Amino acid sequence: MADFSLETRYDKDPSIVYREIAGEAVLVPIRRNVADMAKIYNLDEVAADIWQLIDGQRTLAEVRDALLDEYDVAPDVLEADLGDLVQKLVSIGALKTC
Repeated sequence: MADFSLETRYDKDPSIVYREIAGEAVLVPIRRNVADMAKIYNLDEVAADIWQLIDGQRTLAEVRDALLDEYDVAPDVLEADLGDLVQKLVSIGALKTC
């Protein structure tokens, strides 16, 4: 991931809302563009936890540490997955740097 730093803080873009629907975690764009409304992004359990932890206050290192307490995963694997997810969320406009 380009420019990936665990010291970066991200916040959610207010044009994307998180909902749990029928047991599924989804991100829904609420922009006025009809094409944007047609895209709903499904999150798996870990991605939903990451979404909940990103709050504009925590660094990605703090998010990683919270996840390491919750999941049995190697730190380097988690960091790679965290970086990939953050990159995807930034690319769809769901996250922005603080």
